[in-house]
Amino acid sequence: MNKQEVELLGEEIEMLMQERSMLLKVAGAAAVLISHASAQTLPAEVVEAAEQLSEALNALREETLKDALDAVHGEVA
Repeated sequence: MNKQEVELLGEEIEMLMQERSMLLKVAGAAAVLISHASAQTLPAEVVEAAEQLSEALNALREETLKDALDAVHGEVA
């Protein structure tokens, strides 16, 4: 690899790390929100989306979910 390729790769890695950080915050906030939500109190049109979000969060590796909660200083109920 030449110097320019290394620099471009470094920039790409930095961009991906920033995006990961933001996505962890989104996932963490979503996990906290879902853990405090109740299907009985949510509007009917929101329940399906909440269930899909819950399934997606449950599919995350435990370490990733912990990182996400740490990113927002959150705890699930």
